[in-house]
Amino acid sequence: MAPPSAKEQSPNGSPPTNGSLRTRAILAVAALAAAFHLFGAGFSPFTALVQRPVHLALMASLAFLGVGVRALPKSKWGWAFNAAFGTVLVTCALYLVSQNEALVARSGSPTTLDLATGAVLVAGVLLLARRATGWGLVVVASGALLYALAGPWLPGVLAHRGYGPGRLIEQLYLSTEGIWGVPLGVSADFVYLFVLFGAFLDIAGGGGLLIALADRVAGRTRGGPAKTAAVASAFMGSLSGSAVANVVTTGTFTIPLMRRSGFRRFFAGAIEAAASTGGQLMPPVMGAGAFILATWTNIPYATVALSAAIPAILYYAALLWAIHFRATKVGLEGSATGRSEEIARRIHLLVPVLIIVLMLALGRSPMRAAFWGVVTSVLAAYAFPHTRPGLAKIARALRRAASGAVQVAAACAAAGIVVGVASLTGIGLRMSELIVVISQGNLLVALILTALGSIVLGMGLPTTAAYVVLAALGAPALVELGVPLLAAHLFIFYFGCISNVTPPVSLAAYAAAGISGSPPLKTAWTAMGLASAGFLVPFMFVYAPALILDGTAAEIITTTVTALIGVIALAGAVIGHVRGSLGRGRRLLMMAAALLLIAPGFLWDGIGLILFLGAGLAGVPPGSDESIPSRGSEPT
Repeated sequence: MAPPSAKEQSPNGSPPTNGSLRTRAILAVAALAAAFHLFGAGFSPFTALVQRPVHLALMASLAFLGVGVRALPKSKWGWAFNAAFGTVLVTCALYLVSQNEALVARSGSPTTLDLATGAVLVAGVLLLARRATGWGLVVVASGALLYALAGPWLPGVLAHRGYGPGRLIEQLYLSTEGIWGVPLGVSADFVYLFVLFGAFLDIAGGGGLLIALADRVAGRTRGGPAKTAAVASAFMGSLSGSAVANVVTTGTFTIPLMRRSGFRRFFAGAIEAAASTGGQLMPPVMGAGAFILATWTNIPYATVALSAAIPAILYYAALLWAIHFRATKVGLEGSATGRSEEIARRIHLLVPVLIIVLMLALGRSPMRAAFWGVVTSVLAAYAFPHTRPGLAKIARALRRAASGAVQVAAACAAAGIVVGVASLTGIGLRMSELIVVISQGNLLVALILTALGSIVLGMGLPTTAAYVVLAALGAPALVELGVPLLAAHLFIFYFGCISNVTPPVSLAAYAAAGISGSPPLKTAWTAMGLASAGFLVPFMFVYAPALILDGTAAEIITTTVTALIGVIALAGAVIGHVRGSLGRGRRLLMMAAALLLIAPGFLWDGIGLILFLGAGLAGVPPGSDESIPSRGSEPT
């Protein structure tokens, strides 16, 4: 972690470039991280207070070397401070590992050195979170620390007995109820391994295979390239766990493809942003969100993944129909790109994905499934010469995995501070009481309040951190009002995800705008419209739990069918086109039809279906829409 020598530094004091000591150090730490996590998952699991501190130490080392963070200091003194702080943070994490047995022996009686080390680590985690995720999570975590200290002076329902610095640090640093809690445990157990799996699969050509498969499924239909982008991003987003990372990975290929097929820049970027955001909602992996949710609620992973399937299908059905209606509206055709040969050459790369799905379906632990996914992805890549990666690609995969995992680890560690304070002070129960009081026991009002809180927090936090914070603070209120546990947590998770395309802080949309060259806010508002099903589907499965497989077979089928028609109507209302352009009045009727079809009950479904047929299918016949320009290109 020492700064590079003067010989290796660039003139402005910034870290050295490729081929330098820093580059070699990054590769060494990334390889060590891969070896550590694979050994723990496949051969000899570590205890929580060994695995999680080592995981944080490895991710912090990479972060302070410049991996997965927003920017490194440019000045010589800034670089020296950066290296020194990184070294101290790693030392504090490893101190816990070296003193593990002694700390257990003196449990409840920490020494001054224990508390001082813990205080430095808490500060280091906040700095790490700022570098990796920005100020949003730092502000929330710092507010939690102040809340724990200032309890006796707070008003009303927020007041508590108050806790001194020593007791607070003991909770956060010397137990598994704080920084080393469930969020960081999930990052260490599952997230890193799945990110590593995705990185190895991608360097062998797995990303290209998924795009080719998606193109094979949807490429020949109207607006086919955009539908290909949506399906491919659903696959990749489920593995990557980051909407922004998914946009910059798949969007590099799909956005130019959509542009060439005739879609305007802002619409191509919006499609990619909406599709990448929904990937975290798509089983089986859900960007590791399913594992966090399962661990937090003690609901079996298989139950979580199966329950999330229909809502995810509804989300992507709405997106695909919106693409179709837009393509019809502006007269775009499908395109046959003929990727059969590419699919045949790389089809063996699906074996690792099938291995993971099969192991999870058989009830194996996600950690073990991820281990075998990584192993089989390497074996599959080396099985044929044309997918065999060289050393440079392996190094790139290790670095990519490290970059993807650093942000999650930093967010989970900082979120652990919030969870630890909530556990210590009981603020979760108080917040639940507050939501119940404000809503006056009205479930719809409570859902809206929770949704708004999830979106606001999600704007400044990674999805994982936003979910963890809201799960501790908001979920108990929904459960108290009668929402099933799984539905309550999925509700929060959905809105934490959808914040990626919710202005004014639409990170996924802004990343897509950067690739497409379109105005960021226009791209964000369009992406929000395309992802509008994500705002309604959570309310659907709260009021109609059959959508998360809580009901009879007949209830599940009928509810799914009517909900599917509802999201198609929603897509038509958003685009303003079904069989032909919808005027303002018919567009409002189509939106009303969508809401009625989404609402539970045969009466509402019947009225909604009548409105849908009347407003949509009785429209202008295809081909007679005056808004259609010359075929094959969208108006600029």
